[in-house]
Amino acid sequence: MDDIIIIGIAGGTGSGKTTLTNRLKERFGDDVTVVYHDNYYKRHDEMTYEERCLLNYDHPDAFDTDLMIEHIQMLRQGLAIESPIYDFTVHNRSNTTMVVLPTKVIVVEGILIFQNENLRNLMDIKIFVDTDADVRILRRILRDVQARGRSLESVVNQYLTTVKPMHEQFVEPSKRASDIIVLEGGNNVVALDILIQRVHNHVCGTKV
Repeated sequence: MDDIIIIGIAGGTGSGKTTLTNRLKERFGDDVTVVYHDNYYKRHDEMTYEERCLLNYDHPDAFDTDLMIEHIQMLRQGLAIESPIYDFTVHNRSNTTMVVLPTKVIVVEGILIFQNENLRNLMDIKIFVDTDADVRILRRILRDVQARGRSLESVVNQYLTTVKPMHEQFVEPSKRASDIIVLEGGNNVVALDILIQRVHNHVCGTKV
């Protein structure tokens, strides 16, 4: 549908992607739908919890990106989707899904959404949130320990063994595919104002 715009928001773990996404959601409410790449982690019922803990969740192969592409195409056509829901406390998909409705603005968020050419080609605006590594790791520690029930040791170990090397191999290079690089995500007031004006023009057909 011509009246739907798709905005990709990428960046490393803890960069501020979700803060930027939430600012748009707060400003435009029901005109914005968000699809999270994190929900498209592959299901691994065949593995034990201990085995799933050892998987590399920061590699492109960890995601069912083909399903996400199919769902984004459906939303573009004005069709509702049933998005998977990922349960980080058990490192596996939930048995429930979430109905996501098409709106004027579809935000696609994730660390690796620009890495896949077919996925990024669906996006009208590609934003990469760029934040210093030391800030990102501190934010990730707080999030995983407080919200996901992880131990400090497990978070640090995962960061050093998979998150950091995968960021350098896949996430950072994908920045070159972005249209806009935003420092500090939703805390960058100037960049946020520009993005809000662009979305407002699309939603309302008038300038802020």
